[in-house]
Amino acid sequence: MSEAVPNLESLLRRALAPVEPPADLMGRLEDTLTSITELAADELEGWELGAMRDPRNWARPAAALVVGGAAGAALVALRVRRRARLGATGGTSSAPPRRHPESG
Repeated sequence: MSEAVPNLESLLRRALAPVEPPADLMGRLEDTLTSITELAADELEGWELGAMRDPRNWARPAAALVVGGAAGAALVALRVRRRARLGATGGTSSAPPRRHPESG
């Protein structure tokens, strides 16, 4: 029985070792959240104000509002976390900073 305990501990130690995420995970997540936010904005933009009279038509815009808002909030949190991590390490990102097309 005493041999099984150290063996179990070593197995647990190996099984619970931290795993590094893929290097491009943050970029892929940011791109996905951006596209979800844009799709939700397009859905809300296409919604006609005349359809507000009938509550049966509110489901898609309400879902777009909730999903788009959640994706936008997650995108902001992701960018704030990345900036905080870069500030803490004193390093720079390997990817160039994203600029809004209208900012020049």
